[in-house]
Amino acid sequence: MNLSDIIKYDDKGLICAVIQDANTGQVLMVGYMNEESLGITLREKKACFWSRSRKKLWLKGESSGNVLQVLEIRTDCDADALVLKCIPAGPTCHTNETSCFYRLIDADGTITLSGDGVAKD
Repeated sequence: MNLSDIIKYDDKGLICAVIQDANTGQVLMVGYMNEESLGITLREKKACFWSRSRKKLWLKGESSGNVLQVLEIRTDCDADALVLKCIPAGPTCHTNETSCFYRLIDADGTITLSGDGVAKD
């Protein structure tokens, strides 16, 4: 079996990719990949995404230097989502937080900042 035999891109040709720190297990970010960016990721072992807002390929860390070295890629049972276990070369979030998931939502809907303390909102 080959990935190309089972992978299911959405109607825009994208698949959701959850990025996880290979050492800590922390979820760092979520991005989207198309066939080309996934191919680059597989070959280069560096996370590459399709930027939905800029409509172009985006190698994580191309401007910041905070690349994501890919150690392992997994697909879910439906083959419509990916998990990439990565070694980050610095903060993953553009706010300089380690993870993009630094906002904690309480039961009453209140949001508390719960990251490295870098982000202010």
